[in-house]
Amino acid sequence: MSTQRLALAALPVVALLGVAAFAPLPFTLAQPGTTADVLGDDQGTPVISIEGTPTRPTKGELRMTTIVATGPKTDVGIKDVVDGWFRTDRAVLPRDSVYPTGGSEKEIEKHNLDDMAESQDAAVDAALNYLDRKPGSVDVTLHLADIGGPSAGLFFALGIVDKLDGDGSGGDLTGGRTIAGTGTIEADGAVGAVGGVSLKTQAARRDGATVFLVPKAECSEAKSELPKGLRLIPVATLKEAVNSLRALDRGGRIPSC
Repeated sequence: MSTQRLALAALPVVALLGVAAFAPLPFTLAQPGTTADVLGDDQGTPVISIEGTPTRPTKGELRMTTIVATGPKTDVGIKDVVDGWFRTDRAVLPRDSVYPTGGSEKEIEKHNLDDMAESQDAAVDAALNYLDRKPGSVDVTLHLADIGGPSAGLFFALGIVDKLDGDGSGGDLTGGRTIAGTGTIEADGAVGAVGGVSLKTQAARRDGATVFLVPKAECSEAKSELPKGLRLIPVATLKEAVNSLRALDRGGRIPSC
């Protein structure tokens, strides 16, 4: 009798799954995106240009990382979702977490570009505050085309610090390595979470990074699909990030996830 009741109770679930297989779901599919060296050039233009004070030549790379996601109006079916759950190079994310503002694709693109512009301003302020330089003492221009959002803030700030001060002792902040990572930045140097870090670690390793700076709050996610040969360093502030990179080059103690 109980078996019969169970079978009958399952019928609506089967019917629901049958409908879901053809209906679009409120998810977005994401995968590792491009990386960009903030110490280098973008389309022939330096990513970081500084005037009004001497700068230093740099070695190594500081690579900000991105993800690529399906558009806000793209239909994602249950087959896509199930496939994404079983792949390490793809993630299924709630659409609202990727596109929290809603609106048209053009409106979302404008919002992301505005976020990038605000992030750049905060990165300049954070770097100059860290170096005890007054705002306006130098003219910093940041250029990175076709990338939106605030998640490059930490690496813009690190790039400015490296170009102006290096490791503080005449060497490179990178130690000649390819360093990658992600994180928002506030003018006071606070580093914030960004999302998609497990995909960004894959992009970083693909492009030659051996070290990945991750917002401290996202250590667990970053460890979940960590590529071999990539070392995670958690950071909560710009100062922590600089100190960790210095310690990495000098054999000092470095935090880990």
